[in-house]
Formats: sequence, structure tokens, C-alpha cells
Amino acid sequence: MKFHRVAAIFAAGASLSACATITRGQHEAWEVQTTPPGASVKTSLGDSCASTPCSIRMKREAEFSAEITKPGYEPVKVSVTHTTAGAGGAGMAGNLILGGVIGAVIDANTGATQRLTPNPVIVTLEPRKSETTQ
Repeated sequence: MKFHRVAAIFAAGASLSACATITRGQHEAWEVQTTPPGASVKTSLGDSCASTPCSIRMKREAEFSAEITKPGYEPVKVSVTHTTAGAGGAGMAGNLILGGVIGAVIDANTGATQRLTPNPVIVTLEPRKSETTQ
């Protein structure tokens, strides 16, 4: 009887492994908003969107740059990194408290505990300065 209790407790703990990976996933929507709208976005990872406002599905642990362009406006370059999210940290803590070392390793390696920053990116585009000759 004691063996069944231990097995049940172990199974419950194992089922809670990788809490952040299960509850948050490895990807998130990275959003770009511009004034005026209608700019295109291209990331250094090869992802893009044709017209803002838009969102791109990115890995939570990604680090990249993005160029935001619109004809007649100065291009804007943005650097995006990641930080530990509150919910991701709580998922990791749950793993450690409940003895889910395997889950903690999975969460750390999948990036599920992270969030992209800045997110959303909000940019006001500046009109391109016309070059004067003479």
C-alpha cells in the first residue's frame, strides 16, 4: 500500500514537470505598432510582416533586431531581447518546489520562462528629410 502512495506522489510530481513549457509554451506573439500604420517589419531572424500593426510568432528566448520601414519615412531599427517573465518564474519555482528537476531543466532549455522585450514595440515614424541641393 505504501508503494502505491509513493508511486502516486511521484506520478503527480512528474505530471507537473515543465510547468512553464506546458502553460506558456515556447513561442509568443511579438507585436509592432507604428504611427502612421502600414510600415513593413523585417527581423534579423528572417521573419517579417508586410503592414503594421502586426504580430509575429517568435520563440520566447529569441534575441534579434528588427528594421521597420515605410516609404517616405526614416527607417527605425529595434533590438529585442528576453527576460524572465513573472509567470515563467512562477512555473520554474513550481518545478523546484514540487521536485520536478527534469521539468526545471526542460523549462530552462525551451525558453518557456522568458518573454520578449520590448513587446509590444511602439514606434512613431519620422518623415524622411528631403535632401537639399545647393
